[in-house]
Amino acid sequence: MTGPGLAAPVLSAHGLRHSYGASPVLDGVDLEVHEGEVLGLVGPNGSGKTTALRILHRSLVPEAGKVLLDGRDLAELPGRERARSIAVMAQELSGEVPLTVADVVLLGRIPHSGAFGGTGGEDLEIATDALESAGALHLARREFGLLSGGEKQRVLIARALAQQPRVLLMDEPTNHLDIGSQHHVLEVVRARGLATVVVLHDLNLASRYCDRVIVLDGGRVRAEGPPAEALEVGLVGATYAVAAERALAADGTTQFLFRGPDDAADDGHG
Repeated sequence: MTGPGLAAPVLSAHGLRHSYGASPVLDGVDLEVHEGEVLGLVGPNGSGKTTALRILHRSLVPEAGKVLLDGRDLAELPGRERARSIAVMAQELSGEVPLTVADVVLLGRIPHSGAFGGTGGEDLEIATDALESAGALHLARREFGLLSGGEKQRVLIARALAQQPRVLLMDEPTNHLDIGSQHHVLEVVRARGLATVVVLHDLNLASRYCDRVIVLDGGRVRAEGPPAEALEVGLVGATYAVAAERALAADGTTQFLFRGPDDAADDGHG
């Protein structure tokens, strides 16, 4: 995969610190993502991945640090400008309002609507294209709340794509999806060429689809770089408390094999 050029990052974060009560979740985290780049955030549960993602779109205000969009402080930008530039694919849609799938995806067009709101023909075309890209066009007339978990994921991805952002933030977009759908969704994301930050649990997906990864553990950056470099087998084993092995797929992508913590302990004794 081709890495980013030397241009300034589209979105960057500097010195992020945050705690929930007395428990620090982020402790001095820096990151940046460039145009056309897919940056993966990986790490064990509780490492700060989702917290960092929430800070990147101001749904959570950090205790310290700042986020810059094209070099401008995100905290000082109007909400409408942020919404036009940054789309978020969360793990679920809040609320229980009965909406069709088409209506949910059209919500992504709200930041681009005129003073009197409403949607036009262009909005419908964009929403249709987003649904088709996400493999969810056949669901357009279905009620969103009645969909399966995997179907909902596809629709939420379509809504984010319909927003036509410069930056796409995704929190576990492959959750609830079968294996083929996981690869399809991440292929779609790469093809869009957006500055993308994606939280992933599957290191094999991160290795295949991310240009760079950041390994978070204990609220700190433990490694950063291209997957083949940052996901060093010893670091992965120590971070996740597993016995890890690396292998090369037919296309040269690094892939991992894992065994449980008891096996990791046995390996440590020869």
